[in-house]
Amino acid sequence: MNTTLKCLLLDDELPGLTYLKLLCEQIPELDVVKAYNHPETFLAEVPTADFDLCILDIEMPALNGLQVAAALKGKLVIFATAYKEFAAEAFDLDAVDYLRKPITKERLQQAVQKALQRKEKTPARNFVQLNTDKGKSLIFFDTIAYIESAPQDSRDKVAQLLDGQELTLKNISFEKLESLLPSAEFCRINKKQMVALKSIHHFSHDQIVTTHLPPEGKAQVLILNETYRGEFVKKMKM
Repeated sequence: MNTTLKCLLLDDELPGLTYLKLLCEQIPELDVVKAYNHPETFLAEVPTADFDLCILDIEMPALNGLQVAAALKGKLVIFATAYKEFAAEAFDLDAVDYLRKPITKERLQQAVQKALQRKEKTPARNFVQLNTDKGKSLIFFDTIAYIESAPQDSRDKVAQLLDGQELTLKNISFEKLESLLPSAEFCRINKKQMVALKSIHHFSHDQIVTTHLPPEGKAQVLILNETYRGEFVKKMKM
């Protein structure tokens, strides 16, 4: 079992956030990816973040932690709050645990162990179900070469598969796809395309050659845009 959880933190009060981060850094099973003090920023970055667990405050302006957690479908959540009256709602959202402030290292450690057990019991999905031109389709991650905007309608996307077939994904954005596909295995490379890292044969400063061979048999060359280059290079080094 993988004994490390990649973790995001959210608390609108900086002293509380700093203290929580210090506690988390003392727990070997936690790897704090990033700490946030604005729920809006947190939600804006979540679709492209690689994480297993979120530790969320509840009482925050604009959006509270319960609303944030409701948007984190499939992710493990621990609530950390000074209030006891939200516990029932928290567990209705299938929270791993509900911690009352001030939080101790020992109590946080207990919550982390629960999260690890939950993660171990949850098999990793290797597919996604999407609406396509062939109806609802199960698309396995390891069959995808790259995905691009459909030429007829940019609201649709075309998944080019490694076996040479293609599927038109109906009315879905790249942002939504990024939230559904494993972040470590896929990367946006320009405004109109994202690529499966396993399908890359080689790449240069501004081009990517894939192992995918269309019917005409020529190697597929994709454009690597400067806006996405930094994240692409980072993922290729992992």
